[in-house]
Amino acid sequence: MEQNNVKGSGFLKVTGILMIIGGAIALIVGIIAILGIAALAYITDGELVTGLLYAAGVLTLVSAVAELIAGIVGVKNCKKPEKAGSCIVWGIIVAVLCVAGCVLTAVGGSAFPVFSLILGLVLPALFIIGAIMNKKSN
Repeated sequence: MEQNNVKGSGFLKVTGILMIIGGAIALIVGIIAILGIAALAYITDGELVTGLLYAAGVLTLVSAVAELIAGIVGVKNCKKPEKAGSCIVWGIIVAVLCVAGCVLTAVGGSAFPVFSLILGLVLPALFIIGAIMNKKSN
């Protein structure tokens, strides 16, 4: 099959680019969040329990890095159907981390963020669909 006609390659590339952008933004937000939590802990002189906040910040950083990696893998391999399996795996990792973030929100005492979960799963789901379309063209 000719490399330019790989089914789903454009779809995978676009969602990969969006994941790179989202991952970069999330990485910046995660770093700011960790710094903010540290400042809050310092200001309250240890009176505020920040363990769950730090866990959320670390999860944000891990999710951001995973999203960046997934996006890069998707863009790099969008015309290589034989590499679609790794794209699917990275899409699933990003989706699982999204669910973990929503669970952590609920554990922290807030209502389970159903709307955030749905929005957070849209891009990884589209990424996985693009990877599956890409794999089927092999």
